[in-house]
Amino acid sequence: MTSPLDAADLRIRVQKVVDQTIDRQAQVLTAVSPDLTPLIGALTALLAGGKRLRPAFAYWGWRGAGGEESLDEEAMTAAAGLEFLQACALIHDDVMDGSDTRRGLPAAHRRFAGLHRDEQWLGSPESFGTGAAILLGDLCLSWADEVIFSRRFPPATMARAKAVYDEMRTELMAGQYLDLLEQARGGGSVERALTVVRYKSAKYTIERPLHLGAALADASPEVFEAYTGYGLPLGEAFQLRDDILGVFGDPEETGKPAGDDLREGKRTVLVATAVERCSSEQASVMRRYLGDPGLDAQGVAQLRGIIAETGALSHTEGMIDLLLEQSLAALDTADLDPTAREVLVGLAHAATRRST
Repeated sequence: MTSPLDAADLRIRVQKVVDQTIDRQAQVLTAVSPDLTPLIGALTALLAGGKRLRPAFAYWGWRGAGGEESLDEEAMTAAAGLEFLQACALIHDDVMDGSDTRRGLPAAHRRFAGLHRDEQWLGSPESFGTGAAILLGDLCLSWADEVIFSRRFPPATMARAKAVYDEMRTELMAGQYLDLLEQARGGGSVERALTVVRYKSAKYTIERPLHLGAALADASPEVFEAYTGYGLPLGEAFQLRDDILGVFGDPEETGKPAGDDLREGKRTVLVATAVERCSSEQASVMRRYLGDPGLDAQGVAQLRGIIAETGALSHTEGMIDLLLEQSLAALDTADLDPTAREVLVGLAHAATRRST
């Protein structure tokens, strides 16, 4: 098999599948009309980078469960298909959040709105951009299915994998709705924020990709249980780290303007914890600035200060440490391939210790 510890090699293999899929689908779209070319351009730009976490967890979930060596390339290709599901989620999420950028580039709906303006077409550029982005996300959702389920695993194996994948998609959309709901309600308890984390991110990013790999390897129930014990707390820790980066992160690292999550008014565990601990004066500042799209650097600094002063930042860091510890302990509860176990330990640390 491929060198097990080379993360760069996995990214190269995933990118190869992504590029081949986009090239194939470009032929289908341009045969319909050359006017569809901008869709391919937008997706190519979006999928030129990324951490490739979901394919990594799916592939190493397969390896950990003793996946058959002769099917290595098939497992890798199926895992890479999750990048198209992720692209769908990112494109639609940016529309719902009204985000301007993604990975340092204009978000898809902004890109298409810009095309509308440049061409001086009729109607609203924003409406055109939103509609085009929704359709591109829908295409990505369809293409993910094509890539994952055109592999040469036995039919019974593919049926087990399909059941995992179906649940994964439903959980993701449910989490997205709950996230919208929290923002519409103006946020709530830490418990409700954690429910959003679990269904919008934790299951979708780590647990279900691991389960998909395990299903492709026809794994035992003990392996699925160990992957849940590892994947759920790690997925929650990953999102908590992402929430910290969304407030305190370096734009060079995050690909988004500093404090962008504060402008979007995201009701994260970090923010919910700060709100629960605020003084009345601090709460007034939070209400005034959180969710203000025109929030300037001074306002960002004030909100950051309150989050730190209330202890919400240190508390969230402590949660990450505890969740990581729980996650790693779960790997000892099943008989996993030793190499895969080592990689999963490394992935856990990488997912939770990203630079701010």
